[in-house]
Amino acid sequence: MPTKTINVDYLARVEGEGALDIEITGDAVTSAQLRIFEPPRFFEAFLRGRGYAETPDIVARICGICPIAYQMSVVHAIEDAFGTKVDGQLRALRRLIYCGEWIESHALHVVMLHAPDFLGLPDAIRMARDHGDLVRSALALKKAGNDIMRLLGGREIHPVNVKPGGFHRVPSRAELQTLVERLENARNIATDLVRWVATFPFPDLERDYEFVALRHENEYPLNEGRLVSSCDIDIDIADYESEFEERHVPHSTALHSLLKRRGAYLVGPLARYALNFDRLPSTVQALAEEVGLDRICRNPFKSIVVRAIEILFACEEALRIITAYEPPAEAAVPLVPRAGTGFGCTEAPRGICWHRYEFAEDGTIARARIVPPTSQNQPSIEADLAVVAGSLLDQPDEVIRARCEQTIRNYDPCISCSTHFLKLTVHRS
Repeated sequence: MPTKTINVDYLARVEGEGALDIEITGDAVTSAQLRIFEPPRFFEAFLRGRGYAETPDIVARICGICPIAYQMSVVHAIEDAFGTKVDGQLRALRRLIYCGEWIESHALHVVMLHAPDFLGLPDAIRMARDHGDLVRSALALKKAGNDIMRLLGGREIHPVNVKPGGFHRVPSRAELQTLVERLENARNIATDLVRWVATFPFPDLERDYEFVALRHENEYPLNEGRLVSSCDIDIDIADYESEFEERHVPHSTALHSLLKRRGAYLVGPLARYALNFDRLPSTVQALAEEVGLDRICRNPFKSIVVRAIEILFACEEALRIITAYEPPAEAAVPLVPRAGTGFGCTEAPRGICWHRYEFAEDGTIARARIVPPTSQNQPSIEADLAVVAGSLLDQPDEVIRARCEQTIRNYDPCISCSTHFLKLTVHRS
């Protein structure tokens, strides 16, 4: 049979570089491999021998879009190892800075990176020409998230104010009040955004994912919770390795994370929403129901709607925290280093970000392990691609290419984090 190859040098509107190889034999997709070819970044090796106090600034460099996820996970792990608990207003401020990251990251993805796919437009520049008011609103939304990160983190890119035990400096009540008007405006924009993206034409696809996310006893998860799945997993984050494992695959410089018993699983907005819908504020739940979003959504293309819902939640949560804020007596809880192992797991915009660190008696790092969300989602991305491509075998190569790129963007992959994407190759035989 003849062989046909489709090449896409780079996938636009994702963070990082890589390639996709699809093999088609007859009327079936026999292989779909997301091939990440950027060099490994060795952050886990860089951390060995470093003092615990250095780690938040080092891991922030893993990602310019979601540095808070890495900082929060590592400070939780340090505090776990040293037997320290951060609560009260310091804990609330951590949720607030995380809200800032969710707002800016989700807003960037929803409007600038993913929406053009549903509008039949090549990029956000063209979208700005046809939907200028929407793009300007999205930029205002992203700026509101950046403003939170700048105020609490010292700057919005690779923040420098986060430390084990809390912060180097905490804001005054007056400083946080300067964010209120911008966040109220952002909340209104987010509400309109949910209603807008819910009108998009979504491909008819339902996938039987095993969702995995944090679940907290009374909060929509950001910083803390137990690891649960839509099947039978309900474990402490320290037991992550009892259920999950990373495997090397020849076609990628990023490891694939899998469930030991069942294989691929899904983290991120769809998983958080499905496992924690009851933890959303009633106003957010009502809007989700208004736009026809089921409490469990298994259509990966509708992840754009769930991300918009999470932007609205983050705006609501940020305003709630600011309203209740009273400056703590100290900016950080004191830590006493000791030998031990600590675990941290928080919800990055793209899904759970799991860390484990082994510390020497003086607090230096002996070993580090970081499992980013995109590496956890890679097997599910490949499974989705096989299904999507398999449904389009009678279509021209350009149609298959475009839909596969859109499928990958459903995940908002941070390929740099996983260690990067798209050169597309389709082999037909």
